[in-house]
Amino acid sequence: MQKVGLQQTITQTTKLSASQIQMIRMLELPSIELTRRINEELQENPALEEGRDEEEIKEANDTYDEFDDNYMPNDEFDEGRQRDPLQNEDFNYEQYVSDDETPSYMLHQQYSPVDNDQREVPIIGGSSLIEELKSQIYLTKMTKPQRHIAKWVLGNIDDDGYLRRTTEQLVDDLMFQEQITVTDAEMEDIVRQIKEFDPPGIASANLQECLIRQLIVKEPQTESVILARTILKDYFEAFSKHHFDKIIQRLGCTDEEFQAAVQEIMRLNQKPANAFTGSVYETQRETIIPDFTIEERDDELFVALNTGDIPELHVSREYSDMLAGYSAMPKTAENKQATQFIKQKLDSARWFIDAIKQRNETLMNTMTAILRFQYNFFLDGEETSLRPMVLQDIANRTGYDVSTISRVSNSKYVETRFGIYPLKYFFSESMTNADGDEISTREIKKILQELIDAEDKHNPLTDEQLVTLMGKHGYPIARRTIAKYRDLLDIPVARMRKTL
Repeated sequence: MQKVGLQQTITQTTKLSASQIQMIRMLELPSIELTRRINEELQENPALEEGRDEEEIKEANDTYDEFDDNYMPNDEFDEGRQRDPLQNEDFNYEQYVSDDETPSYMLHQQYSPVDNDQREVPIIGGSSLIEELKSQIYLTKMTKPQRHIAKWVLGNIDDDGYLRRTTEQLVDDLMFQEQITVTDAEMEDIVRQIKEFDPPGIASANLQECLIRQLIVKEPQTESVILARTILKDYFEAFSKHHFDKIIQRLGCTDEEFQAAVQEIMRLNQKPANAFTGSVYETQRETIIPDFTIEERDDELFVALNTGDIPELHVSREYSDMLAGYSAMPKTAENKQATQFIKQKLDSARWFIDAIKQRNETLMNTMTAILRFQYNFFLDGEETSLRPMVLQDIANRTGYDVSTISRVSNSKYVETRFGIYPLKYFFSESMTNADGDEISTREIKKILQELIDAEDKHNPLTDEQLVTLMGKHGYPIARRTIAKYRDLLDIPVARMRKTL
Protein backbone atom coordinates (compact mmCIF):
# COMPACT_ATOMS: atom_id res chain seq x y z
CA MET A 1 0.00 0.00 0.00
CA GLN A 2 1.47 3.30 -1.07
CA LYS A 3 1.74 5.90 1.62
CA VAL A 4 0.69 9.41 0.85
CA GLY A 5 2.85 11.94 2.62
CA LEU A 6 2.13 15.56 3.34
CA GLN A 7 4.07 18.07 1.29
CA GLN A 8 4.71 21.68 2.12
CA THR A 9 5.22 24.18 -0.67
CA ILE A 10 5.94 27.87 -0.61
CA THR A 11 4.37 30.13 -3.21
CA GLN A 12 4.61 33.87 -3.63
CA THR A 13 1.55 35.83 -4.61
CA THR A 14 0.85 39.52 -4.91
CA LYS A 15 -2.35 41.44 -4.41
CA LEU A 16 -3.51 44.92 -5.30
CA SER A 17 -4.20 47.35 -2.51
CA ALA A 18 -7.54 49.11 -2.35
CA SER A 19 -5.94 52.39 -3.51
CA GLN A 20 -4.42 50.68 -6.55
CA ILE A 21 -7.77 49.17 -7.50
CA GLN A 22 -9.37 52.61 -7.17
CA MET A 23 -6.67 54.09 -9.41
CA ILE A 24 -7.06 51.41 -12.07
CA ARG A 25 -10.79 52.05 -12.26
CA MET A 26 -10.38 55.83 -12.31
CA LEU A 27 -7.90 55.74 -15.20
CA GLU A 28 -10.48 54.09 -17.43
CA LEU A 29 -13.17 56.71 -16.84
CA PRO A 30 -13.66 59.63 -19.26
CA SER A 31 -14.61 62.95 -17.69
CA ILE A 32 -18.38 62.54 -18.06
CA GLU A 33 -18.27 59.10 -16.42
CA LEU A 34 -16.02 60.44 -13.65
CA THR A 35 -18.67 63.02 -12.76
CA ARG A 36 -21.25 60.26 -12.37
CA ARG A 37 -18.86 58.15 -10.33
CA ILE A 38 -18.16 61.05 -7.94
CA ASN A 39 -21.87 61.70 -7.44
CA GLU A 40 -22.42 58.03 -6.64
CA GLU A 41 -19.58 58.05 -4.09
CA LEU A 42 -20.90 61.24 -2.46
CA GLN A 43 -24.24 59.53 -1.92
CA GLU A 44 -22.75 56.28 -0.62
CA ASN A 45 -20.01 57.62 1.66
CA PRO A 46 -21.00 60.22 4.30
CA ALA A 47 -17.32 60.79 5.14
CA LEU A 48 -16.77 62.26 1.66
CA GLU A 49 -17.92 65.85 1.19
CA GLU A 50 -18.08 68.22 -1.74
CA GLY A 51 -16.07 71.44 -1.84
CA ARG A 52 -12.72 72.46 -0.42
CA ASP A 53 -11.94 71.95 3.25
CA GLU A 54 -12.01 75.22 5.20
CA GLU A 55 -8.77 74.40 7.02
CA GLU A 56 -7.04 73.71 3.70
CA ILE A 57 -8.27 77.02 2.29
CA LYS A 58 -6.91 78.83 5.36
CA GLU A 59 -3.54 77.09 5.09
CA ALA A 60 -3.39 77.81 1.35
CA ASN A 61 -4.10 81.50 1.95
CA ASP A 62 -1.41 81.69 4.64
CA THR A 63 1.25 80.23 2.33
CA TYR A 64 0.01 81.66 -0.96
CA ASP A 65 2.86 84.14 -1.32
CA GLU A 66 5.39 81.33 -1.26
CA PHE A 67 4.29 80.10 -4.65
CA ASP A 68 4.65 81.52 -8.13
CA ASP A 69 1.31 82.37 -9.73
CA ASN A 70 2.65 81.41 -13.14
CA TYR A 71 3.87 77.97 -12.14
CA MET A 72 2.58 75.30 -14.48
CA PRO A 73 3.26 71.59 -13.91
CA ASN A 74 3.70 71.00 -17.64
CA ASP A 75 6.45 73.62 -17.99
CA GLU A 76 8.92 71.40 -16.15
CA PHE A 77 7.80 68.03 -17.37
CA ASP A 78 10.54 65.63 -16.27
CA GLU A 79 10.46 62.82 -18.82
CA GLY A 80 11.06 59.36 -17.44
CA ARG A 81 10.71 60.40 -13.79
CA GLN A 82 6.97 60.44 -13.28
CA ARG A 83 5.49 58.30 -10.55
CA ASP A 84 3.36 55.48 -11.86
CA PRO A 85 0.44 55.09 -9.42
CA LEU A 86 0.07 51.46 -10.45
CA GLN A 87 3.63 50.64 -9.40
CA ASN A 88 3.54 51.73 -5.75
CA GLU A 89 3.87 48.10 -4.73
CA ASP A 90 5.44 45.08 -6.39
CA PHE A 91 2.70 43.24 -8.23
CA ASN A 92 2.10 41.56 -11.54
CA TYR A 93 -0.02 44.11 -13.35
CA GLU A 94 -0.10 42.08 -16.59
CA GLN A 95 -1.69 39.20 -14.69
CA TYR A 96 -4.28 41.47 -13.10
CA VAL A 97 -5.37 43.02 -16.38
CA SER A 98 -5.12 39.82 -18.39
CA ASP A 99 -8.59 40.50 -19.74
CA ASP A 100 -7.54 43.95 -20.96
CA GLU A 101 -8.70 44.82 -24.44
CA THR A 102 -5.07 45.44 -25.48
CA PRO A 103 -2.94 42.25 -25.44
CA SER A 104 0.64 42.71 -24.25
CA TYR A 105 2.10 41.61 -27.60
CA MET A 106 0.40 44.59 -29.27
CA LEU A 107 2.17 47.15 -27.05
CA HIS A 108 5.66 47.01 -28.56
CA GLN A 109 7.36 48.35 -31.67
CA GLN A 110 7.91 45.02 -33.40
CA TYR A 111 4.15 44.49 -33.62
CA SER A 112 2.60 45.60 -36.89
CA PRO A 113 -1.06 46.62 -36.60
CA VAL A 114 -1.73 46.10 -40.29
CA ASP A 115 -2.50 42.44 -39.85
CA ASN A 116 -4.57 42.94 -36.71
CA ASP A 117 -6.71 45.96 -37.44
CA GLN A 118 -10.28 45.21 -36.54
CA ARG A 119 -12.60 45.46 -39.48
CA GLU A 120 -16.24 46.31 -39.31
CA VAL A 121 -18.52 43.34 -39.79
CA PRO A 122 -20.59 43.92 -42.94
CA ILE A 123 -24.35 43.97 -42.47
CA ILE A 124 -26.15 41.65 -44.80
CA GLY A 125 -29.13 43.10 -46.61
CA GLY A 126 -30.32 46.62 -47.24
CA SER A 127 -28.76 49.39 -49.29
CA SER A 128 -25.89 51.70 -48.47
CA LEU A 129 -26.35 55.11 -46.91
CA ILE A 130 -25.40 56.95 -50.09
CA GLU A 131 -27.86 54.89 -52.13
CA GLU A 132 -30.61 55.67 -49.64
CA LEU A 133 -29.78 59.37 -49.76
CA LYS A 134 -29.72 59.35 -53.57
CA SER A 135 -33.21 57.87 -53.63
CA GLN A 136 -34.45 60.82 -51.56
CA ILE A 137 -33.19 63.27 -54.17
CA TYR A 138 -36.12 62.30 -56.40
CA LEU A 139 -38.57 63.32 -53.66
CA THR A 140 -37.43 66.94 -53.95
CA LYS A 141 -38.21 69.56 -56.57
CA MET A 142 -34.62 69.63 -57.86
CA THR A 143 -34.09 69.93 -61.61
CA LYS A 144 -32.12 67.26 -63.46
CA PRO A 145 -28.84 69.26 -63.36
CA GLN A 146 -29.37 69.94 -59.66
CA ARG A 147 -29.94 66.23 -58.99
CA HIS A 148 -26.64 65.44 -60.70
CA ILE A 149 -24.85 67.97 -58.48
CA ALA A 150 -26.65 66.68 -55.38
CA LYS A 151 -25.41 63.13 -56.08
CA TRP A 152 -21.89 64.50 -56.35
CA VAL A 153 -22.29 66.38 -53.06
CA LEU A 154 -23.42 63.17 -51.34
CA GLY A 155 -20.06 61.66 -52.25
CA ASN A 156 -18.40 64.23 -49.99
CA ILE A 157 -20.25 63.05 -46.88
CA ASP A 158 -17.83 61.23 -44.57
CA ASP A 159 -18.34 57.92 -42.78
CA ASP A 160 -19.96 59.62 -39.79
CA GLY A 161 -22.52 61.41 -41.95
CA TYR A 162 -20.97 64.90 -41.88
CA LEU A 163 -20.39 67.29 -44.78
CA ARG A 164 -17.34 69.11 -43.50
CA ARG A 165 -16.49 71.00 -46.69
CA THR A 166 -17.43 74.64 -47.15
CA THR A 167 -19.57 75.96 -49.99
CA GLU A 168 -16.51 77.49 -51.65
CA GLN A 169 -14.63 74.20 -51.50
CA LEU A 170 -17.56 72.30 -52.99
CA VAL A 171 -17.94 74.80 -55.82
CA ASP A 172 -14.21 74.68 -56.64
CA ASP A 173 -14.02 70.87 -56.48
CA LEU A 174 -17.12 70.50 -58.65
CA MET A 175 -15.54 72.71 -61.28
CA PHE A 176 -12.23 70.83 -61.08
CA GLN A 177 -13.63 67.30 -61.05
CA GLU A 178 -16.84 67.57 -63.08
CA GLN A 179 -16.23 70.78 -65.09
CA ILE A 180 -19.59 72.09 -63.82
CA THR A 181 -19.91 75.72 -62.81
CA VAL A 182 -22.42 76.79 -60.15
CA THR A 183 -22.74 79.82 -57.93
CA ASP A 184 -22.31 79.73 -54.17
CA ALA A 185 -26.03 80.42 -53.75
CA GLU A 186 -27.00 77.48 -55.98
CA MET A 187 -24.68 75.15 -54.06
CA GLU A 188 -26.01 76.38 -50.70
CA ASP A 189 -29.57 75.68 -51.83
CA ILE A 190 -28.70 72.10 -52.85
CA VAL A 191 -26.86 71.45 -49.58
CA ARG A 192 -29.80 72.93 -47.64
CA GLN A 193 -32.17 70.45 -49.26
CA ILE A 194 -29.81 67.53 -48.58
CA LYS A 195 -29.69 68.47 -44.90
CA GLU A 196 -33.44 67.85 -44.74
CA PHE A 197 -32.97 64.21 -45.75
CA ASP A 198 -33.24 61.27 -43.38
CA PRO A 199 -31.60 60.38 -41.06
CA PRO A 200 -31.89 63.72 -39.22
CA GLY A 201 -28.57 65.52 -38.89
CA ILE A 202 -27.11 64.07 -42.09
CA ALA A 203 -24.70 66.37 -43.99
CA SER A 204 -24.23 68.67 -40.98
CA ALA A 205 -21.05 70.73 -40.89
CA ASN A 206 -20.27 69.97 -37.24
CA LEU A 207 -21.55 68.23 -34.13
CA GLN A 208 -23.47 71.24 -32.86
CA GLU A 209 -25.49 71.60 -36.06
CA CYS A 210 -26.06 67.83 -36.21
CA LEU A 211 -27.57 67.67 -32.72
CA ILE A 212 -29.69 70.79 -33.19
CA ARG A 213 -31.17 69.50 -36.47
CA GLN A 214 -32.19 66.26 -34.75
CA LEU A 215 -33.99 68.25 -32.07
CA ILE A 216 -35.74 70.45 -34.67
CA VAL A 217 -37.51 67.45 -36.25
CA LYS A 218 -38.11 65.61 -32.97
CA GLU A 219 -41.77 65.07 -32.09
CA PRO A 220 -43.40 66.07 -29.88
CA GLN A 221 -41.72 69.41 -29.29
CA THR A 222 -41.84 69.25 -25.49
CA GLU A 223 -40.42 71.86 -23.14
CA SER A 224 -37.40 69.62 -22.58
CA VAL A 225 -36.70 69.44 -26.32
CA ILE A 226 -37.03 73.22 -26.71
CA LEU A 227 -34.73 73.80 -23.73
CA ALA A 228 -32.22 71.32 -25.15
CA ARG A 229 -32.17 73.27 -28.44
CA THR A 230 -31.47 76.49 -26.52
CA ILE A 231 -28.62 74.86 -24.62
CA LEU A 232 -26.97 73.56 -27.78
CA LYS A 233 -27.54 76.77 -29.72
CA ASP A 234 -26.46 79.34 -27.12
CA TYR A 235 -24.33 77.42 -24.61
CA PHE A 236 -22.71 74.61 -26.61
CA GLU A 237 -19.16 75.40 -25.50
CA ALA A 238 -20.14 75.75 -21.85
CA PHE A 239 -22.13 72.50 -22.07
CA SER A 240 -19.19 70.62 -23.59
CA LYS A 241 -17.03 71.79 -20.68
CA HIS A 242 -19.59 70.73 -18.04
CA HIS A 243 -20.33 74.27 -16.85
CA PHE A 244 -23.83 73.15 -15.93
CA ASP A 245 -24.34 75.48 -12.96
CA LYS A 246 -23.49 78.50 -15.10
CA ILE A 247 -25.97 77.41 -17.80
CA ILE A 248 -28.75 76.80 -15.24
CA GLN A 249 -28.16 80.23 -13.73
CA ARG A 250 -28.29 82.02 -17.09
CA LEU A 251 -31.33 80.11 -18.32
CA GLY A 252 -33.18 80.52 -15.04
CA CYS A 253 -34.41 76.93 -15.14
CA THR A 254 -34.62 74.38 -12.34
CA ASP A 255 -32.20 71.48 -11.89
CA GLU A 256 -34.98 69.06 -12.88
CA GLU A 257 -35.76 70.95 -16.09
CA PHE A 258 -32.06 71.10 -17.00
CA GLN A 259 -31.60 67.39 -16.30
CA ALA A 260 -34.56 66.54 -18.53
CA ALA A 261 -33.06 68.64 -21.34
CA VAL A 262 -29.68 66.93 -20.90
CA GLN A 263 -31.37 63.54 -21.19
CA GLU A 264 -32.86 64.64 -24.51
CA ILE A 265 -29.38 65.59 -25.74
CA MET A 266 -27.87 62.31 -24.57
CA ARG A 267 -30.41 60.38 -26.65
CA LEU A 268 -29.24 62.08 -29.85
CA ASN A 269 -26.96 60.40 -32.34
CA GLN A 270 -23.62 62.11 -32.82
CA LYS A 271 -22.95 60.07 -35.97
CA PRO A 272 -26.06 60.30 -38.16
CA ALA A 273 -24.67 57.84 -40.70
CA ASN A 274 -24.82 55.08 -38.10
CA ALA A 275 -28.52 55.65 -37.46
CA PHE A 276 -29.40 54.85 -41.05
CA THR A 277 -29.53 51.06 -40.72
CA GLY A 278 -32.02 51.10 -37.86
CA SER A 279 -32.03 48.68 -34.97
CA VAL A 280 -28.43 47.55 -35.49
CA TYR A 281 -27.23 50.97 -34.41
CA GLU A 282 -30.00 52.02 -32.06
CA THR A 283 -27.82 51.72 -28.97
CA GLN A 284 -27.57 54.97 -27.09
CA ARG A 285 -24.59 57.14 -27.97
CA GLU A 286 -23.46 59.85 -25.62
CA THR A 287 -22.19 63.18 -26.80
CA ILE A 288 -18.40 63.27 -26.72
CA ILE A 289 -17.02 65.49 -23.98
CA PRO A 290 -13.25 65.98 -24.53
CA ASP A 291 -11.05 65.08 -21.56
CA PHE A 292 -8.28 67.45 -22.67
CA THR A 293 -7.98 70.74 -24.50
CA ILE A 294 -4.89 71.91 -26.36
CA GLU A 295 -4.54 75.65 -25.72
CA GLU A 296 -2.18 78.12 -27.35
CA ARG A 297 -0.58 80.85 -25.24
CA ASP A 298 2.30 83.05 -26.35
CA ASP A 299 2.87 80.90 -29.45
CA GLU A 300 3.20 77.77 -27.32
CA LEU A 301 0.83 74.83 -26.89
CA PHE A 302 -0.28 73.62 -23.47
CA VAL A 303 -2.49 70.82 -22.21
CA ALA A 304 -5.54 71.65 -20.09
CA LEU A 305 -7.48 68.94 -18.27
CA ASN A 306 -11.21 69.38 -18.75
CA THR A 307 -12.55 69.26 -15.19
CA GLY A 308 -15.77 71.12 -16.04
CA ASP A 309 -18.08 71.02 -13.04
CA ILE A 310 -16.30 68.08 -11.40
CA PRO A 311 -16.43 69.08 -7.72
CA GLU A 312 -13.51 69.29 -5.34
CA LEU A 313 -13.69 66.76 -2.54
CA HIS A 314 -12.47 66.55 1.03
CA VAL A 315 -12.74 64.22 4.00
CA SER A 316 -15.43 65.17 6.48
CA ARG A 317 -14.03 66.96 9.55
CA GLU A 318 -17.06 65.82 11.49
CA TYR A 319 -16.27 62.16 10.84
CA SER A 320 -12.59 62.67 11.67
CA ASP A 321 -13.51 64.27 15.00
CA MET A 322 -16.04 61.50 15.60
CA LEU A 323 -13.33 58.86 15.11
CA ALA A 324 -11.04 60.66 17.57
CA GLY A 325 -13.89 60.80 20.09
CA TYR A 326 -14.69 57.10 19.83
CA SER A 327 -11.00 56.22 20.12
CA ALA A 328 -10.82 58.00 23.47
CA MET A 329 -13.88 56.20 24.82
CA PRO A 330 -13.85 52.81 26.64
CA LYS A 331 -13.37 49.92 24.19
CA THR A 332 -16.78 48.33 24.37
CA ALA A 333 -18.15 46.10 21.64
CA GLU A 334 -20.47 48.84 20.42
CA ASN A 335 -17.72 51.47 20.42
CA LYS A 336 -15.36 49.14 18.59
CA GLN A 337 -17.99 48.42 15.94
CA ALA A 338 -18.72 52.14 15.50
CA THR A 339 -15.01 52.92 15.31
CA GLN A 340 -14.48 50.32 12.59
CA PHE A 341 -17.41 51.69 10.58
CA ILE A 342 -16.16 55.29 10.79
CA LYS A 343 -12.58 54.32 9.98
CA GLN A 344 -13.74 52.31 6.97
CA LYS A 345 -15.65 55.29 5.60
CA LEU A 346 -12.75 57.67 6.24
CA ASP A 347 -10.25 55.35 4.57
CA SER A 348 -12.57 54.92 1.60
CA ALA A 349 -12.94 58.70 1.28
CA ARG A 350 -9.16 59.24 1.43
CA TRP A 351 -8.53 56.49 -1.11
CA PHE A 352 -11.16 57.96 -3.45
CA ILE A 353 -9.71 61.48 -3.27
CA ASP A 354 -6.17 60.20 -3.77
CA ALA A 355 -7.28 58.08 -6.73
CA ILE A 356 -8.79 61.14 -8.45
CA LYS A 357 -5.66 63.21 -7.81
CA GLN A 358 -3.40 60.49 -9.15
CA ARG A 359 -5.73 59.98 -12.12
CA ASN A 360 -5.54 63.65 -13.05
CA GLU A 361 -1.76 63.68 -12.61
CA THR A 362 -1.35 60.57 -14.75
CA LEU A 363 -3.66 61.89 -17.46
CA MET A 364 -1.87 65.25 -17.60
CA ASN A 365 1.60 63.70 -17.76
CA THR A 366 0.53 61.25 -20.48
CA MET A 367 -1.23 63.87 -22.62
CA THR A 368 1.71 66.26 -22.22
CA ALA A 369 4.05 63.56 -23.50
CA ILE A 370 1.74 62.93 -26.48
CA LEU A 371 1.60 66.67 -27.20
CA ARG A 372 5.37 66.95 -27.24
CA PHE A 373 5.77 63.83 -29.36
CA GLN A 374 3.16 64.98 -31.93
CA TYR A 375 3.79 68.73 -31.55
CA ASN A 376 3.86 69.43 -35.30
CA PHE A 377 0.45 67.85 -35.80
CA PHE A 378 -1.11 69.99 -33.05
CA LEU A 379 0.37 73.04 -34.76
CA ASP A 380 -0.90 72.47 -38.32
CA GLY A 381 -3.48 69.65 -38.03
CA GLU A 382 -2.02 67.87 -41.06
CA GLU A 383 -2.26 64.09 -40.87
CA THR A 384 1.10 63.79 -42.61
CA SER A 385 2.68 65.57 -39.61
CA LEU A 386 1.90 62.61 -37.33
CA ARG A 387 5.04 60.78 -36.25
CA PRO A 388 5.07 57.01 -35.78
CA MET A 389 4.22 56.44 -32.12
CA VAL A 390 3.43 53.35 -30.05
CA LEU A 391 2.43 52.93 -26.44
CA GLN A 392 6.00 52.10 -25.45
CA ASP A 393 7.22 55.50 -26.72
CA ILE A 394 4.95 57.36 -24.29
CA ALA A 395 5.70 54.87 -21.51
CA ASN A 396 9.42 55.60 -21.92
CA ARG A 397 8.84 59.36 -21.74
CA THR A 398 6.58 59.26 -18.68
CA GLY A 399 8.03 56.37 -16.74
CA TYR A 400 4.65 54.66 -16.62
CA ASP A 401 3.90 51.09 -17.56
CA VAL A 402 2.56 50.49 -21.07
CA SER A 403 -0.63 49.15 -19.49
CA THR A 404 -1.11 52.49 -17.75
CA ILE A 405 -0.71 54.33 -21.08
CA SER A 406 -3.19 51.91 -22.64
CA ARG A 407 -5.81 52.68 -20.01
CA VAL A 408 -5.26 56.43 -20.25
CA SER A 409 -5.63 56.43 -24.04
CA ASN A 410 -8.76 54.25 -23.96
CA SER A 411 -12.04 56.20 -24.36
CA LYS A 412 -10.32 59.58 -23.90
CA TYR A 413 -10.60 62.51 -26.30
CA VAL A 414 -8.69 65.75 -26.85
CA GLU A 415 -10.07 68.95 -28.34
CA THR A 416 -7.80 70.82 -30.75
CA ARG A 417 -8.21 73.72 -33.13
CA PHE A 418 -8.80 71.16 -35.86
CA GLY A 419 -11.42 69.02 -34.17
CA ILE A 420 -11.85 66.44 -31.43
CA TYR A 421 -9.68 63.33 -31.65
CA PRO A 422 -9.53 60.10 -29.64
CA LEU A 423 -6.11 59.61 -28.06
CA LYS A 424 -5.78 56.31 -29.91
CA TYR A 425 -5.73 58.32 -33.15
CA PHE A 426 -2.17 59.46 -32.44
CA PHE A 427 -0.74 55.95 -32.15
CA SER A 428 0.50 54.25 -35.31
CA GLU A 429 3.35 52.07 -36.54
CA SER A 430 6.18 53.18 -38.81
CA MET A 431 7.89 52.20 -42.03
CA THR A 432 10.87 53.58 -43.95
CA ASN A 433 10.45 55.65 -47.12
CA ALA A 434 12.85 55.91 -50.08
CA ASP A 435 14.97 58.52 -48.24
CA GLY A 436 15.44 56.24 -45.24
CA ASP A 437 13.19 58.34 -42.99
CA GLU A 438 10.65 56.78 -40.65
CA ILE A 439 7.07 57.73 -41.52
CA SER A 440 3.72 56.80 -40.08
CA THR A 441 1.65 54.15 -41.83
CA ARG A 442 -1.22 56.61 -41.48
CA GLU A 443 0.60 58.91 -43.91
CA ILE A 444 0.90 56.07 -46.43
CA LYS A 445 -2.82 55.35 -46.21
CA LYS A 446 -3.57 59.03 -46.76
CA ILE A 447 -1.43 59.20 -49.91
CA LEU A 448 -3.03 56.00 -51.20
CA GLN A 449 -6.51 57.41 -50.57
CA GLU A 450 -5.64 60.62 -52.42
CA LEU A 451 -4.33 58.70 -55.45
CA ILE A 452 -7.51 56.64 -55.70
CA ASP A 453 -9.72 59.70 -55.18
CA ALA A 454 -7.99 61.47 -58.08
CA GLU A 455 -8.04 58.50 -60.50
CA ASP A 456 -10.07 58.33 -63.68
CA LYS A 457 -13.17 56.44 -62.63
CA HIS A 458 -13.65 55.24 -66.21
CA ASN A 459 -10.22 53.60 -66.02
CA PRO A 460 -9.35 53.13 -62.33
CA LEU A 461 -5.86 52.32 -61.13
CA THR A 462 -4.92 48.70 -60.57
CA ASP A 463 -2.87 47.61 -57.56
CA GLU A 464 0.20 47.27 -59.81
CA GLN A 465 -0.25 50.85 -61.05
CA LEU A 466 -0.69 52.06 -57.47
CA VAL A 467 2.61 50.37 -56.53
CA THR A 468 4.34 52.38 -59.30
CA LEU A 469 2.71 55.69 -58.27
CA MET A 470 3.46 55.16 -54.58
CA GLY A 471 7.08 54.46 -55.52
CA LYS A 472 7.25 57.76 -57.42
CA HIS A 473 6.00 59.50 -54.26
CA GLY A 474 8.84 57.92 -52.30
CA TYR A 475 6.96 55.02 -50.74
CA PRO A 476 8.34 51.66 -51.93
CA ILE A 477 5.49 49.28 -51.12
CA ALA A 478 4.75 45.76 -52.34
CA ARG A 479 1.51 44.97 -54.18
CA ARG A 480 0.21 42.82 -51.32
CA THR A 481 0.75 45.79 -48.96
CA ILE A 482 -1.26 48.00 -51.31
CA ALA A 483 -4.07 45.44 -51.28
CA LYS A 484 -3.95 45.25 -47.49
CA TYR A 485 -4.11 49.03 -47.00
CA ARG A 486 -6.86 49.27 -49.61
CA ASP A 487 -8.93 46.74 -47.67
CA LEU A 488 -8.34 48.67 -44.43
CA LEU A 489 -9.58 51.83 -46.17
CA ASP A 490 -12.64 49.92 -47.39
CA ILE A 491 -11.73 50.57 -51.04
CA PRO A 492 -12.76 47.88 -53.56
CA VAL A 493 -10.56 46.53 -56.35
CA ALA A 494 -10.19 48.51 -59.58
CA ARG A 495 -12.93 46.70 -61.52
CA MET A 496 -15.43 47.44 -58.76
CA ARG A 497 -14.54 51.15 -58.85
CA LYS A 498 -15.05 51.48 -62.58
CA THR A 499 -17.96 53.64 -63.78
CA LEU A 500 -19.53 53.92 -67.21
